[in-house]
Amino acid sequence: MKIKAWGSVLLLSCLCSAVTAQNGNRYLEKPLPRGWGNTVIPNSKTVPTSTGTANSTTASADDNLFSGQILPVDDQWWKAFNDPVLDSLISVASGENYSVLAAIDRMEQARASLRMERSNFFPSISLNGGWLRQQSSGNTTELPQSITHYYDASLNASWELDIFGSIRQRVKAQRETFQASREEYISVQVSLCAQVASAYINLRELQQELQVVMHNCRTQEEVLNITEVRYNTGLVSKLDVAQAKSVYFSTKASVPQLESGISQYINSLAILLGTYPQEIRPTLERIGKLPDYMEPVGVGLPADLLLRRPDVRQAERLVNAQAALLGASKSDWLPQVFLKGSVGYAARDLKDLTRRKSMTFEIAPTLSWTLFSGTKLVNATKQARAQLDEAVHNFNETVLTAVQETDNAMNNYRNSIKQIVALREVRNQGQETLKLSLELYKQGLSPFQNVLDALRSLLTYENQLTQAEGSSLLYLVSLYQALGGGYKEN
Repeated sequence: MKIKAWGSVLLLSCLCSAVTAQNGNRYLEKPLPRGWGNTVIPNSKTVPTSTGTANSTTASADDNLFSGQILPVDDQWWKAFNDPVLDSLISVASGENYSVLAAIDRMEQARASLRMERSNFFPSISLNGGWLRQQSSGNTTELPQSITHYYDASLNASWELDIFGSIRQRVKAQRETFQASREEYISVQVSLCAQVASAYINLRELQQELQVVMHNCRTQEEVLNITEVRYNTGLVSKLDVAQAKSVYFSTKASVPQLESGISQYINSLAILLGTYPQEIRPTLERIGKLPDYMEPVGVGLPADLLLRRPDVRQAERLVNAQAALLGASKSDWLPQVFLKGSVGYAARDLKDLTRRKSMTFEIAPTLSWTLFSGTKLVNATKQARAQLDEAVHNFNETVLTAVQETDNAMNNYRNSIKQIVALREVRNQGQETLKLSLELYKQGLSPFQNVLDALRSLLTYENQLTQAEGSSLLYLVSLYQALGGGYKEN
C-alpha cells in the first residue's frame, strides 16, 4: 500500500509550521538545516512479494526516500495502515489513557492559575461589619477616661493600578505556561498514538512469526514423514529420521516463547488503553496480519516542520513565560500605585446605623516604592535572567533532539526498505533451494544434510523478513512521532 500525500493537510501543516518557525527561530542559537534530500528516485522495479508483485524503488547507493515533495504529516497518519483494529485502539486510548487524563488535569491547573493571575487586574472588594466597645486611658492625656461603643458596616475596595506592567507581565507568563501545558497534552497524545501503534505492530509481527513457525513445522513434518518412509523401505539410515525430528522439534520449541511475547504485548496495549487485559484479549488474540508494507515514496522534508513538534512548541512557550517573568521582576523596581476606598455606616445605636448622618467614606490613593530591601530585587532579577537563559538552552536542546530523532528515523526507514527488498529475494531463493534439495533427496541424488540446511535456512529467512517488515513499520511510526504528527487538537 502506498502512502498518498493529502494536499490540503500538507498545505495546512506547512502554513502552521511556518508561523511557528517565525517564533521559534528567535531562540535558535544555531540555524536549522535546510532539510533532508533533494533528489527524487528516478528508477523503479518490480519486487517479488509473498502475495504477488509490488512496485518499489531501486535500492541504489544514491536513492533518497525523502525528496521532491513535502512529507505527508497527517494528523491521523495511522489510518494509512488501513487497519480498523488499530484505529479503534488509538481512538479508545486517546480518551481513556491515564497519562492523557493526568495531562488534562495539569492543563486545568494551569488554566486556573491563569485566571487567578488575571484577577489581579480587578479591585479587591470586601464587606466588613461589627460592634466595637473600647475604653480610653485617663492617664495618657488631659481628657478624662471614657468608654465608647458603636456599630459599623462598610464596603472596602483596594485596586492596584498596573501602571508599570508588573501584573501584565505576570499574566503573560502564566498565559504562556498554560499554553505550554496544552502543548504537553498534545505531546502526550502524540506519544500515546505512537506507543499504541508500535505495540500493535509488535503484536502482529509476533503473530506473523508464529504463523511462519507453524507453517515451517508442517513442512518439516512432511519431510519427517518422507524420511520415515524411506527408512522403513531401507533406503536410508535412521540418522536421517533423527535429524529430521531434531529440526522439527527445535522449530516447535520456539512456539511457547512467541505465545508469551504475544501475551506481553496484549498486556502492554491494555495499559495504554486504561483497561485490563481480559477486556481486549479475545479480540487481539485472533491472528492478524501486519499492516501492508509501506512502499517508498518520493517526499521531501523541510527542517522547519520540526518546529511543529509539541515538545518544541512547549519549550518555546516556557521561554516566553520566563521572558515575561524577567520583565515583571524589572517592573518590581518601580513604584506600585494603589487606589483604596471604603463607604459605610457607623452609629452608637443599631437603630441609627442606616441614617444619613451615620454614613462614612474614605478615598486613599497610595504610592508604594521600595527604596531598599537589601539585595532582594537585584537577585530576583538575576534569578529571572538565569531562568530565561536556562529555558533558551532547553529549547535549543529540544530542537537538536528533534533533528536527531527525525534523522535517525528516516535513515532507519530508508535502510529497512532496502533490507526488505533483499530479504524477499533471499526468502524466494530459500524456498527454491528447499524444493530442489528435497526432490534430489527423494531421487537419492543428494544427501539429507542439504535438506536439513534448506529447512533451517528457510525458517531463518522467513523470520528475518517478518521482523524486517515489522521494523520498517516501527521506523515509519517513529518518523511520524519525530515530526510531531498523530494528534489534531479540536
